[in-house]
Amino acid sequence: MSIKSIQKNNIVNSVFEQMNEHIRSGYWEVGSKIPSEIQLCEMFQVSRVSVRSAIQKLRDMGIVTTHQGRGTFVAEVPNEFTFFDSGPIMRLSEKQFLDMMDFRLTVELKCLELAAQHASDEDFQSLENILNTMINNKNNYKKYTEADFEFHLAIAKASKNDVFYSVTKGIKELYYFYLEELNRVFGVTLESIEVHINIFRALQNRNSDAAQEIIKESMKENVVKMKQHLSSNK
Repeated sequence: MSIKSIQKNNIVNSVFEQMNEHIRSGYWEVGSKIPSEIQLCEMFQVSRVSVRSAIQKLRDMGIVTTHQGRGTFVAEVPNEFTFFDSGPIMRLSEKQFLDMMDFRLTVELKCLELAAQHASDEDFQSLENILNTMINNKNNYKKYTEADFEFHLAIAKASKNDVFYSVTKGIKELYYFYLEELNRVFGVTLESIEVHINIFRALQNRNSDAAQEIIKESMKENVVKMKQHLSSNK
């Protein structure tokens, strides 16, 4: 089976889609062992991190199972809906997604502006620690999401506005669900990690405009992904 070249943009999803196609087409048969991580890196010409993230997505969808010391196998009884679909189904409703976008475009952008002005050395250390946790858990979307929420909550705290902090903390359940679904369906990508790193750097430089532009651009990309996802699952 031919292997398509992987573009730098959205590497994990590109690897995931090709691996999923190998399974859907029967090239990798049900119950068979798929190539090792090293072999997959060579096949797709990508890093081991990208391969592991793609395998994690397949595992989350029930398409493959991993056995310690034995390797990863195509699931004997795959979830039929996800197995024959191009990706997992978003449990987040369109309204929930848009409501969170409105919240972020109002409260969160203001938090970034205030954090750039008022964040202390302690706040920056907290954000850096959370970033390291995100990076260390890039192959586990659940743990990554926990740190992802803490990152945004830490920005609200750094704003020194108690109302913004309390409101952000108060909607943790919805905010976490929003982030978890984005990370589960679209994957934890290198681009996503870079967005958070660049926001942190902009805040360190006290550049609120740059921080706001970074997050607005990221949200625009999420809107495009969401529209494509909704369209493909109608």
